[in-house]
Amino acid sequence: MKGNSETFGIESGHGKEVIEWINEEARKDDLNFEARSYNYEVSTQNFGSFEMFSWMGDIQTARKLIVKASKRFKIKVIEGGYKTRERILKISKQDYAMVRRGDKVIGHIAFTSSRLGGQWQVAKEELR
Repeated sequence: MKGNSETFGIESGHGKEVIEWINEEARKDDLNFEARSYNYEVSTQNFGSFEMFSWMGDIQTARKLIVKASKRFKIKVIEGGYKTRERILKISKQDYAMVRRGDKVIGHIAFTSSRLGGQWQVAKEELR
């Protein structure tokens, strides 16, 4: 499934090197995938700050690469792009993410954003 997401994040201070590494891994494996920083950070109470990035390509590739990067750089990452099954019309967009350290899920984050555009904001977070 082709897609994109803006609710993926990399522990602050590691964004540039991790995005370069992810894109290099995708090129090396001949995957149709590209990640880009969009110079936006979110702060959480439980997990610290993250540099958010967007990507275009396959969702499974995105998930695989972000977990691989977390292990390689020994950092926390946000793996976003999860939706609820509810089909309720709302004023804001919602997205859900897992916070990982390597293979281990250490928490969850709920994001909201205006339907008219704008940056994602952390609405809720919980430790696992």
